[in-house]
Amino acid sequence: MRQLMRSIRYLASDRGFLRAVGKLEGVVSKAVSLAMIVVVVVIVFDLYFYLVRDLFNNPFGFFSTSLVEILGLFLSVLIALEVLENITAYLQEHVVQVELVIATSLTAVARKIIIFDFGKSTSVELLALSAGIFALSISYLIVRNSTK
Repeated sequence: MRQLMRSIRYLASDRGFLRAVGKLEGVVSKAVSLAMIVVVVVIVFDLYFYLVRDLFNNPFGFFSTSLVEILGLFLSVLIALEVLENITAYLQEHVVQVELVIATSLTAVARKIIIFDFGKSTSVELLALSAGIFALSISYLIVRNSTK
């Protein structure tokens, strides 16, 4: 009983509480990392099966879908890998690397612009994506120059 009370007092202290929160962050980060590995594997298999199926359909040896769609799938794999890299960097250094997060965001928005369907979307949506890329680019420049 005495040991339990000591443990409760320790967890109630600032040092004990912060240590418990740090351990919880580590466990959650590892769980998210494992989930992201599963996502990457699934995306890669999905891309592989999509390419094989599309390549062996008529006309044989050619892709029936546009290269923009295929490039979008490849960029999805790249974005998933970058998110996994963000999580791994956090696990290694216990610090969120803002430059890496902004670079991942730039890749995601660039993917959206590459697969942008001009027929179904408005020019306002394209303008919003352009503004997002501009803001992320400026943010990346500021962060990169401040860390040098």
